[in-house]
Parts: sequence; structure tokens; C-alpha cells
Amino acid sequence: MSKLISRFYKDESGATAIEYGLIAALIALAIMVGAGALGNALNNKFNDIATAVKDSGPAAKPD
Repeated sequence: MSKLISRFYKDESGATAIEYGLIAALIALAIMVGAGALGNALNNKFNDIATAVKDSGPAAKPD
């Protein structure tokens, strides 16, 4: 019985799986934060372009 408990205590395969899971979760979180920041930056840039186009007004027609 003590051998079984000793083997169970020394077995680290579950810990390795948990570590890989945590790493995958952190990578996914970093991707979501980066994509959100990129989306906000693109949205701001397109809004700036739309404002500049709207404020430029229609072109004057030559006589």
C-alpha cells in the first residue's frame, strides 16, 4: 500500500497537463487582448478617415 501511495505522490503527469493548460489559457488571453487593442486602433483610424472625408466637402465644379 505504501508503494502505491509513494508512486501516486511522485507522479507528475497531471501537473504537466495543468501547466500546459495554463500556458494555453495565457496565450489565448494575450491574443484576445491584442486583437481587441488592434480592433480599437483600426476603428479609431477609420473614424478619423471618415471625418476627414466628410469635412472636405464636395469638390468645386470648374466653370
